[in-house]
Amino acid sequence: MKFTEEIEKRKTFAIISHPDAGKTTLTEKFLLFGGAIQVAGAVKNNKIKKTAASDFMEIEKQRGISVATSVMTFPYNQKIVNILDTPGHKDFAEDTYRTLTAVDSVILVIDCVKGVEAQTERLMEVCRMRDTPVIIFINKMDRPGRDAFDLLDELEEKLDIKVRPLSWPINMGKEFKGVYKLYDGTLNLFDAENKSKVAENIVPITGLEDSKLDDLVGETDANELRENVELIDGVYETFEKEEYLKGKLAPVFFGSALNNFGIKEMLDTFTEIAPNPQPVETDKREVTASDEKFSGFIFKIHANIDPNHRDRIAFLRIVSGKFKRNTFYKHVRLDKKLKFANPASFMAQSKEIIEEAFPGDVIGLYDTGNFKIGDTLTEGEEMMFKGIPSFSPEMFKEVVNKDPMKTKQLEKGLQQLTEEGVAQLFTKQPGNIKIIGTVGNLQFEVIQYRLKNEYGATCDFKSLNYHLACWITTKNEEQLNQFVKVKGSDVGYDKDGNPVFLAPSAWMLEKARENYADLEFHTTSEFKVQL
Repeated sequence: MKFTEEIEKRKTFAIISHPDAGKTTLTEKFLLFGGAIQVAGAVKNNKIKKTAASDFMEIEKQRGISVATSVMTFPYNQKIVNILDTPGHKDFAEDTYRTLTAVDSVILVIDCVKGVEAQTERLMEVCRMRDTPVIIFINKMDRPGRDAFDLLDELEEKLDIKVRPLSWPINMGKEFKGVYKLYDGTLNLFDAENKSKVAENIVPITGLEDSKLDDLVGETDANELRENVELIDGVYETFEKEEYLKGKLAPVFFGSALNNFGIKEMLDTFTEIAPNPQPVETDKREVTASDEKFSGFIFKIHANIDPNHRDRIAFLRIVSGKFKRNTFYKHVRLDKKLKFANPASFMAQSKEIIEEAFPGDVIGLYDTGNFKIGDTLTEGEEMMFKGIPSFSPEMFKEVVNKDPMKTKQLEKGLQQLTEEGVAQLFTKQPGNIKIIGTVGNLQFEVIQYRLKNEYGATCDFKSLNYHLACWITTKNEEQLNQFVKVKGSDVGYDKDGNPVFLAPSAWMLEKARENYADLEFHTTSEFKVQL
């Protein structure tokens, strides 16, 4: 198959939502519809497991939340669909932000009972910054929830995006009867008994005036549907694909992920309208998918994805060209050539070795410690992809080693986990003091759990009262040395050896900016790419 045809087939997207909106359930149902699994919750030999297909870390199974981005690939409608299922919990927002750099579009899941929540707004801000195309799925329609029109108003108001429903619910909760597909004029009738397998109950009708509609859903509901559709056509703009691709208009679908309902309509539409692999900026030029030479970037690293094999996998988004197994590629930051004998594609926890991959694909590279988040691989060109920053943490704790005999294991674990992006690691001297910075408390719990279970190291955390971590850059080395001498107790170094001011308060940060005019204090690490 031609290279351009392979690019046209790729659709790479992230599923984002507030916790408990049903995102991971929806991910699993996509795999079901794509034929990647036969029964929802199925694992090998069709045994049923209680946890979702994309939640593979032990702590995720125990807590019932996703704390790491999972990558899954499956074919659907002659397309290759790459799903990145992201953590919904706010404590892991940074992992989600980085994942959004590796996708071309997004499906946003909204709980019809709770509507738009705070974390949803933050995630959409990132999408707005990048003009990422968004499809919205309003979930849990089989439960009593908010009025559909009220939800649409809230979406437009809080998410700052125009919406256009492409399906419409007939009632909700116990009275939920199905959805009317506005784009092709068919009905999909709801079957609450169909939770684990793919089924269709689609009824063609010849327009809303068809008497068959009254027979199927009852005269009262049929009339209400007619009124609602008339109102939709009067209030909302016609769906324009170009507006969607610009990130200005979001199509909306209604359904129930738990019951496999309303998903096929969205998946069919997604594969038809979602963008193909998009251009990505580097520090030198814009790279397009059609560029013949291979390039890609690491946006996620995961250690011990299989605890039995102690493996470390770097997730690579291919931006251009064709990736080939056992071929040497340039690691730009290290200025050395690497080749990969076992590049893998993923279906959640299971993976298979691939011979080649194309723009839009996300593959796993077995890593012995060469990679950090943001690293670029090319066929030789000197360039670094932009836009994969670390953000200043909001919580800081000193690591207290509970078992000095396991110091090496602790240091290795801290290094690997922070390279994954679970948290940020700062080292203060003298004393080699390790400080972990996170967005929320749950990350400390995950780090503690994984250090013990994956590295055999135990630790406690001592809270520290820092306001922000600010990366320092300057051309005035003398002033930097003076600052470090004066503020030494509040200066640490990140995992790349960059100086970081751990500002005790907003006032002290402002005074530092006034007193050391030649120093620049950055609240993200993006400056490292820009230099």
